[in-house]
Amino acid sequence: MDGVIDDLVPFRVPLRTRFRGVTARTGVLLHGPAGWGEFAPFDDYPPTVAATWLAAATEAAEDGFPAPVRSRVAVNAIVPAVGPDEAARLAVAAACATVKVKVAEPGQSLADDLDRVAAVRAAMGPGVAIRVDANRAWDVDTAVHALGRLAVHDLEYVEQPCPTMEELVAVRRRTHVPVAADESIRLADDPIAAARAAEVDVVIVKVAPLGGVRRALAVAEAAGVPAVVSSALDTSIGLMAGLALAAALPELPFACGLGSGLLLASDLVERPLVPVDGWLEVRTVEPARTLVETHEPDPATTATLLGRLGAADAILAGRAA
Repeated sequence: MDGVIDDLVPFRVPLRTRFRGVTARTGVLLHGPAGWGEFAPFDDYPPTVAATWLAAATEAAEDGFPAPVRSRVAVNAIVPAVGPDEAARLAVAAACATVKVKVAEPGQSLADDLDRVAAVRAAMGPGVAIRVDANRAWDVDTAVHALGRLAVHDLEYVEQPCPTMEELVAVRRRTHVPVAADESIRLADDPIAAARAAEVDVVIVKVAPLGGVRRALAVAEAAGVPAVVSSALDTSIGLMAGLALAAALPELPFACGLGSGLLLASDLVERPLVPVDGWLEVRTVEPARTLVETHEPDPATTATLLGRLGAADAILAGRAA
């Protein structure tokens, strides 16, 4: 790291429930002249991917964020692939006007998805928007069949039903449900070029995986369709960047996936960025010393985190050379 970054703070924050096979989020906070950034790539990400996350954290700490054009951002509730009763309970408890429901869970059937989405619709009524996320699990024919059954519940859109952009286009041509692209843009060698070529209705943009707020704004602009900002299970320091992106977009017609602070059992700031009545206030946050000390990792974890940061920094330095 160059001399502009003047503090590195490793952390380990527990989750309320297991996510991606882990029970805590670990990472390193970076402090610079513009404030705080968060470097927290998932453990299975290689250094080349982690370097993009470090670029986003460095942007936050060194450059800050673009000026906002709105003071609050609507967020969606998240309903995992649970049974219908639990799905309805979670949707109601979140008190959001939009609900994102996970479907196509390995080991489950379309009947499970139908029951889950039906329960959410029955619990929330016709005035709430429901979107589904298949996480690339379907092929084209399966997606078309599933969406034909699920569409009776008036879906706002389906997120990444199939792995590739070509498949998304095929699904879009064979169904009336709008299609959103996430991984097929975010994981492309050139996300901006992928967004420019995409024939979808919505793009999902995430700050850390795309390398920063300004890079994500460029992806959204290249797509030329509405963007939905989503988080990567960040602490409030990381969520601050996602919120800044959502606040800077010229138009924001859909609720954003920035309510993941509710999945953390604790946080690093005194007033965490969690939604109230389905909205997040656009504001900056700073880590609290007592909370940072409470969530300091053990020495072995700290060494691993700093080692990953160093490897990512070396890759960024090589790219800049």
